[in-house]
Amino acid sequence: MGWIGLIFLGAVIGWAGWWLHPLRRAAGRIWTAIVAGVLATVVARMLGNIIDIYHDGDTLEWFACAGFVLVVVTVVVALTARC
Repeated sequence: MGWIGLIFLGAVIGWAGWWLHPLRRAAGRIWTAIVAGVLATVVARMLGNIIDIYHDGDTLEWFACAGFVLVVVTVVVALTARC
């Protein structure tokens, strides 16, 4: 997965995570969730490569990035809804 794929994956999961979160109406900041999703995919990819869990293009990389983004977007939307 290249950098464009990472940005697309993070943006889509960030948007979907914001849209499906029950507190989204209270949070209301969709751009925060999308940026958090993109940054989380970059961090997940770099951590996986540093720790040597997977290499670029592995199937595990998709699942690890998607799972990490879901957790980060859920936390970000919940925290912005409480502020």
